Amino acid sequence: MANKTTAEKLATLQKGYTLEGATIELGAAIIDGELHKDAPVRLPLSMMNRHGLVAGATGTGKTVTLHMMAEQLSTAGVPVFLADIKGDLSGLATAATGSEKLTARTEGIGQAWQGRTFPVEFLALGGDGNGVPVRATVSSFGPILLSRIMELNDTQESSLQLVFYFADKNGLELIDLKDLRAVIQFLTSAEGKDQLEELGGLSKATAGVILRELVSLEAQGLEKFFGEPEFDTAELLRTAPDGRGVITCLELPTLQTKPMLFSTFLMWLLADLFEDLPEAGDLDKPKLVFFLDEAHLLFNDASKAFLEAITTTVRLIRSKGVGIFFVTQTPKDVPAEVLGQLANRVQHALRAFTPEDAKALKATVSTFPMSDYDLEETLTSAGIGEAVITVMNEKGAPTPVALTRLRAPESVMGPSDEALVRSTVAGSALLAKYGTAVDKHSAFEKLSGKAAAPAGSGSGGSAPGGTVPGGASQDDVDAEARRIEEEILGRPSSRPAPSATAGRRMPAENAPAPRPGAGDSMAGDIGGMLGGALGGGLKSMARSIGTQLGRELLRGVFGTSSRRRRR
Repeated sequence: MANKTTAEKLATLQKGYTLEGATIELGAAIIDGELHKDAPVRLPLSMMNRHGLVAGATGTGKTVTLHMMAEQLSTAGVPVFLADIKGDLSGLATAATGSEKLTARTEGIGQAWQGRTFPVEFLALGGDGNGVPVRATVSSFGPILLSRIMELNDTQESSLQLVFYFADKNGLELIDLKDLRAVIQFLTSAEGKDQLEELGGLSKATAGVILRELVSLEAQGLEKFFGEPEFDTAELLRTAPDGRGVITCLELPTLQTKPMLFSTFLMWLLADLFEDLPEAGDLDKPKLVFFLDEAHLLFNDASKAFLEAITTTVRLIRSKGVGIFFVTQTPKDVPAEVLGQLANRVQHALRAFTPEDAKALKATVSTFPMSDYDLEETLTSAGIGEAVITVMNEKGAPTPVALTRLRAPESVMGPSDEALVRSTVAGSALLAKYGTAVDKHSAFEKLSGKAAAPAGSGSGGSAPGGTVPGGASQDDVDAEARRIEEEILGRPSSRPAPSATAGRRMPAENAPAPRPGAGDSMAGDIGGMLGGALGGGLKSMARSIGTQLGRELLRGVFGTSSRRRRR
């Protein structure tokens, strides 16, 4: 390694980054302290769904790297999702202006630079900012992700899953936080004592803890992130009329004080895509590239169930055409199970001011392939806008490690003018769909005995005041069986059409008792209905099918349940 000449090192990098298909141009290699624009460093577009890591100390240029990659992905027709924590990424909507310093840099790496604007959509969680409001229903968000926000322990998380099961089982729509609070208050009341006992693993004390945490969330003003209209994550997959991919920036101007909510909400977006996108196999370019900034927030103090869900999502969403790039300070911020799924690496400079820093540096160096660089020295001496790179080539092998001077973005590296952002949002087609919050008839109204919402604004009739809706009637079972037979088995149902009484509920005292164990029990219920639809002789087989499909049909890997899957 030390005996190689500069020419030999140059030849190694030129060969390693000679690629046949479309690429993302990252920059030019630096070898023995000299920049070589004849040694371009690039990433195959077809390998962007193999996931990646962008790491480095604060101030080393990670955000600019995301900016530059997003521009090229958009130009290639690939939609991009970016979390804009500091507001810097709104500059994608404004063309940059040249300067002598910029010209010298771009010419040095062989970049034909030109100032450009890009198609950008601005979103904001619950309207907290200038963007189009993004909301999710509590039911869609699910118990695992909600537990993360409330920082529940494993026992409390399991108990919250039982609460969601109870609501799902009894037709209590969880739209916003007051709906979930109403269900928990019912279960902890004298009236709901019997139902609480039937849930088995849910104690009144634990339910009380969850209720207090829920009230705390409301006191912090987080209720505005939950509600309707629920954001359809398919909006992230759009392209502009000129064929370029839309870059979606989720701005988070006040969420730096609520990092857990921010990171968990990003995982909801990703989990919803994961559950709804079909298998795509190997593509020439991904359907979407998702950048998760401040990725360490996802994993800090995460429960085992949460980590398993992330690992499963990262491993499987690749085949659905989605690439995920985790952005953080050091690789040790990402669990080994997740890190092992990442194929592309952009490592900015690291600092070694403390023994802990030095330990992290050695750990980072050990994760790179063998190279012609002294990586400990390189990673501590790399300048702003430089990074050590290795990616997956078109044959699935790692490219040679290359210290790279990165390309310059062609749009503004900083925020766009606020008036431009506001006008972009005002002209967005999404504003009419998601701009105004809607409070529909749901669990809160049903359990409090309030009158049904006006026609067209609610979701079904109400239960009698003070009582919880019970189990399904035979008409409900027939309707669900018809749906499963037609949608899952793909053939016309022989079941009779629902009668005019379909949708009516049994009195609570006649309802079958709900059983604990949301995943298996609910799947078994589906199997039972499917067995009824097919005939008693096939009931065993149907129940087996229901067990396999139940979790996917009702709640996904994070316990999520979008409206599309509930229909």
